[in-house]
Amino acid sequence: MAFPVHRLRRLRASEQLRSMVRETRLTPESFVYPMFVCPGEGVRKEVRSMPGVFNFSVDQALKEARDTFALGIPAIILFGLPEKKDDVATGAWAEDGIVQEATRAIKREVPGLVIIGDVCLCEYMSHGHCGVVKATHPPQSLGAAARDAAATVVAVKRGEMAKAIDAAAAKLARAAQPEYEILNDATLEILAKTAVSLARAGVNVIAPSDMMDGRVAAIRKALDEAGFINTPILSYAAKFASGFYGPFREAADSAPQFGDRRSYQMDGANLREAMREIALDIEEGADIIMVKPAVPYLDVIAAARERFDVPLAAFQVSGEYAMIEAAARNNWIERDRVMMESLTSIRRAGAGIILTYYAKEAARMLA
Repeated sequence: MAFPVHRLRRLRASEQLRSMVRETRLTPESFVYPMFVCPGEGVRKEVRSMPGVFNFSVDQALKEARDTFALGIPAIILFGLPEKKDDVATGAWAEDGIVQEATRAIKREVPGLVIIGDVCLCEYMSHGHCGVVKATHPPQSLGAAARDAAATVVAVKRGEMAKAIDAAAAKLARAAQPEYEILNDATLEILAKTAVSLARAGVNVIAPSDMMDGRVAAIRKALDEAGFINTPILSYAAKFASGFYGPFREAADSAPQFGDRRSYQMDGANLREAMREIALDIEEGADIIMVKPAVPYLDVIAAARERFDVPLAAFQVSGEYAMIEAAARNNWIERDRVMMESLTSIRRAGAGIILTYYAKEAARMLA
């Protein structure tokens, strides 16, 4: 039977009724708070494109970790800004790496806080890519490049000279740059070494985010051989090559110096491929799987929840956060309401764990 027997508005008449029948609930226990740690002392530097998010020195990160745990948030994920970068990501796996140092300090003071260690190399590589880079062919000599570029401006029609000069300049710039390949298998060894280093420092959960093929199996094998058989892996199983990562790259100083990451991160158009990526990571030993970004990929989260029985996480990424903040600062939206609505949508889609820069604020609102 339909209206007037059924009136769905009956159960919306008061907040008490709405709360009683609410299908999706947020709790602080489902949040993971991302933190950026950097060298120095007394550093609390706000990220320009992410108001309210900071780069912390270890002493300040410790204070932030205490505050986070006191709000009932069980976990943080650490991203490091090393003092130096190189072509083998030394800062990622060194015993005195910034994340290792922060982990030891936090574990001494807040032992009950779960620390997730992001395993990727982009912050530590001088070129900003997530793996070992090899030039596939050397750059053309400047003389040859200039000769070829000049040929493009010969015999152009009147009125088209400016356009031809621009095209020649672009061609010259391209020719002067070598082409590169991100080496998958060579990267696995560094990722595995990084995972073991983090586990030795006290990281509770290893979270590979690089999107190299076979990285979960390589990390699982290395952890087991090092005696960390009970250290779980949270895999960024479906990580898309997204435009929503821009503010993070500013915060972590991890923008690629050339090219982009579309040869290893996923194409945003591919849902079925995401299911294959997740299935392979589970087969290789992932204990928790993650979809990143979150709100633009709610359909992927929902499909993963329907298909797989392992714990499912989603990362509300820097661009999602920055858009809400920017719109709120222009008084276009109600900030807190949109914040909670976006987090609820991620939970409703099926994510039991939400990595979000809003973790502390949302926890306060839920208290």
